[in-house]
Amino acid sequence: MISHRLVLASASPRRLDLLRQIGLTPDAVDAAEIDETPLKSETPRQTALRLACAKAAAVAAKQPDAFVLAADTVVAVGSRILPKVETQAEGRKCLELLSGRAHRVLTGVAVQAPGGRMASRLVESRLHFKRLLPAEIEAYLQGGEGVGKAGGYAIQGRAGAFVMAIQGSYPAVVGLPLYETMNLLSGLGFSRP
Repeated sequence: MISHRLVLASASPRRLDLLRQIGLTPDAVDAAEIDETPLKSETPRQTALRLACAKAAAVAAKQPDAFVLAADTVVAVGSRILPKVETQAEGRKCLELLSGRAHRVLTGVAVQAPGGRMASRLVESRLHFKRLLPAEIEAYLQGGEGVGKAGGYAIQGRAGAFVMAIQGSYPAVVGLPLYETMNLLSGLGFSRP
C-alpha cells in the first residue's frame, strides 16, 4: 500500500496556509536546508525549478516513506533574479525597480514520492506594478512585510494594492500553485486520507 504521509519541505507559513485552503494539511513540515544561490548561467526559470527539485530531494532523503512537496519562487525582471529581501535597502532597490513595470514570478513545484519518483512543474505569472511614489515605498518598507520575500513584496498583503494586472496563478505568486500541486501529487499516486 502506498504511504499517504505528506511532508512539506518548506517553513513558509504561506505555503502551509495555501495547502490548508484546499483541505490538505501536511503530516510534517521539514524545511530543506540547501544553498539557494542561482548558478552562473542559469535562467530564472531554471533556478526556480532546480531549487524546488533540490529541496524535495533533500527532505525525501530524510523522509523516504513520505510524499515530499517542495516549492521555490523567483521574482525576475528580464533575466535578473531579484533577491529574497533581508534589509530595507534591498527592499527599496527591488520596489524601485518594479515600480511602473512588468515582471515575472516563477514558481517551481516538485513532489518526490516514496520510492524516489519525482515530478515537477514550473508556473510563470506576469505582474504589472503601478508607478510607486517614494512615500508609498517607504511606508511599505516600514511595515516590514517584504522582508524574507522574493522581490521584496508579499502580494497577499499590502503590496496587493500595487498590482495593476496579473496574468497567471495568484496562488503561485503567493508561493504554491495549487492546481499544479494537486496534479503532481495525484499523478504520483497520492490520495487524500
